[in-house]
Formats: sequence, C-alpha cells, structure tokens
Amino acid sequence: MGTVLGYLRPYSRRVAVGVTFKFTAAILELILPLLLEHVIDVAVPAEDLPAIWHCGFLMAALALGAALCNVTANRMAAWVSMEVTRTLRRDLYSRTQHLSCAQTDRFTQSSLVSRLTNDTYNVHQMFDKVQRGGIRAPMLVLGGLVLTFLLEPALAMVQLAVSLLTFFTIWRVTRRGIPRYAQAQAATDTVVRVLRENASGVRVIKALACQGREQARFGSASENARRTEEAAGAAMAMANPITDFLLNAGLVLVIAVGAVRVNAGQMPAGQIVGFLSYFALIQNATLGVAKIFLRISKGAASSRRLEEVLLAPDSQPVQPHGETSPAELGMENVSFSYLGVEQDLSDVNFSLGKGETLGILGPIGSGKSTLISLLLRLYDADAGVVWVGGRDVRSLSRQKLRDFGVVFQNEALLSDTVYENISFLRGLSREDVTAAAKTAQAWGFIEKLPEGLDTYVDIRGANLSGGQRQRLLIARALAAKPGVLILDSADSALDYRTAAALRMAIRRDFPGVTLVIISERVASLRDAHRILVLEEGRVAAQGSHEELLESCGRYRRAAELQKGGAGL
Repeated sequence: MGTVLGYLRPYSRRVAVGVTFKFTAAILELILPLLLEHVIDVAVPAEDLPAIWHCGFLMAALALGAALCNVTANRMAAWVSMEVTRTLRRDLYSRTQHLSCAQTDRFTQSSLVSRLTNDTYNVHQMFDKVQRGGIRAPMLVLGGLVLTFLLEPALAMVQLAVSLLTFFTIWRVTRRGIPRYAQAQAATDTVVRVLRENASGVRVIKALACQGREQARFGSASENARRTEEAAGAAMAMANPITDFLLNAGLVLVIAVGAVRVNAGQMPAGQIVGFLSYFALIQNATLGVAKIFLRISKGAASSRRLEEVLLAPDSQPVQPHGETSPAELGMENVSFSYLGVEQDLSDVNFSLGKGETLGILGPIGSGKSTLISLLLRLYDADAGVVWVGGRDVRSLSRQKLRDFGVVFQNEALLSDTVYENISFLRGLSREDVTAAAKTAQAWGFIEKLPEGLDTYVDIRGANLSGGQRQRLLIARALAAKPGVLILDSADSALDYRTAAALRMAIRRDFPGVTLVIISERVASLRDAHRILVLEEGRVAAQGSHEELLESCGRYRRAAELQKGGAGL
C-alpha cells in the first residue's frame, strides 16, 4: 500500500492545509459543550441575560466557523483525491501498456480493466474519506475524552471503556473484511471478462442463438460476485450494530451514573448536559471512524491489486550485448511454450535475407502466429535465438522494433475517420496515407465514401465490408513505410484478383521491404524466397515453391486442392 500512498506526496502541502482546517473545526466543536455548561450552571442561575446572549452568539459563531472550516477542508480533500486518482490511473494505464504479453496473460485483460476502474475508484474513496474524517473523527474522540475527564472522571471512565470496546470491535471486523473485499474484486474481474467476451462476440452469439446460454453464464458470474460482495459486506456490517449497541449501553450508564451523582449533589446539572453533548460528539465520531475503516478496507484491498501491476518487474529487459547474424530475419533452434505444459514451437530454424519474402503455411494451431509473436518480441523464446535485423531480438530496444508493419488476423479499427484509422495516431501526412491506401487496394472504395478519408468508421468497422476492413488494416501497416512487413492471413477476406493486385503493388511500391506472409493460399506464397510448412509447432518442410511441390506432400496437396486438380 506504500506505493499508492506515495501518490499523496506531491499534494502534501494541500493535505496539510486541509488537516489544519479539520483540526480547527474539531477544536471549535469541542468548545461548544463547555459554553453550554457555563450557560446552564452559571448564567441561568444568576439570571444574567447579557451573558446568556453573549454565550449564544459565541456558540453560533463557533458553529459557523466549524462549518466553514469543514466545507473548505472537504473541497480540498475532494480535489486532492481526484488529482491523485487521475495520476494513479494514468500511471497504471501506462504500466499496462508496457507489460509483456506473458504478464498480460497472467493478469488477464478483464482484471486489468477492473483494476483501472473499480480499484482506482475504491482508492479514490479511501483517500477522500480519510482526509474528510481521518483527522476530525479521532480528534473529536480524543478531545472529547480529555475534556470529559476534566469535567467528571467517573463518567469519563464509562465513556473510555465504551470507546475502547468500540475500536477493538472495528479493528477485529476490519481484519476479517479486507481479505473478503480482495475476493470480491477478483469476482468482479470475472464479470468484466464475461461482459467483454459477450460484447466482442455479440454477432456470433446472435447467429448461433446462444443468448440464453450467455445470459446464464453472465448470471452465474454475477451471482458469484454478489455472494462474495455479500460475504464481505456481512463481515463489515457487524461493525455498526455492535458499535450502536456499545454506544447506547454507554449512554444508559452515563445517564444512570450522572443522575445518581446529580441527585447526591456531587455534580451540577449543567455538567451532565455538557457531558451528554460530548458523548454525542464522541458517538458520531466513532461511527465516522467505523465508516472510514470500511473505506480503508476496500481501499487497502484495491491498493494491493494496483501495486501488483505498478510494481510488476520488466520481464523483457534489453540485453546490453547480443550476437549478430547475416540474416535479416531468422530463428535458430527456437522453442516456446505459452503455459509451460507443452511446446507450441519446437526446434524452429530458418533465415531470410533483407528484401526477401518468407511464406508460412500450416493448419490451425500449428504455430504460425506464435512464430510472428516471437519475431515481434511480444513473447521471448524459451530456448534458441530469434534474429531481427541481424541481431538477437532480445538486444533490440522497443524503438528499433518499430520498423515493423504488421497486420494481425483480428485487428480492430478505431471509431474515427478513415484517415485516423490508417495513420493510427502517428500524425502521418495525408499524402503518405493516400499512397498506402492505393498500394493496399483500398483507395478505390475510399474515394467513393461520402467524405473520402474524412468519413467516420463505426465501432469495429461495422459500416464496412470484411474486405474493406482488411484493406484498411493493410494500408495502416504500409503507411509508415516499414522495413519489415508482416501479413498474418491478411488476404483471407480478399478475392483472388484483389489479393494478386495487392502482392504486385507491394513489390512495386516497396521494393526493399522484407515480407513475411502467413496464408492458407498457395498462390499468395508461391513467389516467396522461402516457405515454411508448419505442423504441430515444428517445421515439417521448407524451401521454394518448386522445391516444396517436389518434396512436401502436404504442400503439394494444398496446391492441387486450391487449383482444383486431381487432389480433389
């Protein structure tokens, strides 16, 4: 929790001013019962009307001053809490952007979203409530106890015993509540995950008429979250009833003991009225402390979850020195596993020169996209060396890895203009964007749109066809003129004529680019300098199109099937 609390340091002076206002307000509130006692025990028996009016005006002034101090301090607390939360959320988002893919998989995307929203809200509430009541409530309790001892020690002992029992109860309940709130937040992560899956897959759900099953799945996750939140709330809910019982029992004892002492002439009546005023102050302050502890319980649980992300180590450090290779891209005895259970890639070897083309073909689950992820250093290989630009990829900085242009299978479009979807917030010129769109065979439909490049694209490109979306994504990859272009099934939504025109345009407009193509279409791979045929994470065969037709039965059958030959 220390890391999260450190975000208060830049605002320590403002916090100190707010604390001062709260301290002043507490002092003013503690003086009021003393003036009330003076009126009852001194001014009223003496029938001193001017003194009564004077005390009345003074009490009104003190009450107004306390209210103004509290309002000012509360406004300052709200501002500080908002600024701290804004900074915390900004840093948390920045850290999530720098997490490795392996770390993101471990945290899960739904949990990261929950931490950025629910957990930062709980921390905001903790900071806000502690600043508002963290000084005033303890000050009223301690100050009230001191003054009650000065007024009447016998009654003060009753009040002290009640206060100690109350704080012990709050401490015990809070210890039980914090772990349960951590479990409740984890259950909320699951709800967020189900919502994300349903939102992204809504078309499939409707097409397969799975609404009932998804409603049941969401209902189950929501019910589990409700149960965990209820368990946490039930643990914390014990605090208020027990506190109320103790305070009411203490009030009964105070009145009984006070009445006996007043009747015996051992204390004046005004003193018991003043004591009851202090008792009411202490009672309300103690209840306030209980509410603060509730916020602290939630905030502490959320702070630990935030710190897990903020303090996550860099799992992909840049090595100071790396070996070199004559290959522009390549792998040497590379093996990799996502979960460490079974190999997703095993003993992969290949090399590719600058400006050459690598084709990758294989069935679903053979490791095609995993191979690309290692080239981009989204993940680190478990064994072997990955070469990029003639160097071990682990020795390259993030800036040097930006020379890639890549189109993934399920890449998303922004809810923005066509221009911004191609520029992708990189500030590229409209000339570069237009040129990339022409190479990607996208300009033909873009210029027919109502506002051309300035036409807005709906969420996830809903107002575009599959082929149009794919060509925009290819234009995005080409717009920054990359040195290495990776197309992961980027022609799957294109007809054969458009796909052929795209390949010709890339070679014409980007003659020096190193090209990596993943495709199930042999026609897209036949001109590649080297083609890898993957099976179950291994390179079953590699070579040129002609070599694989001779030596690889799988490749030959795929070519014959797509050609409509005897393989059918």
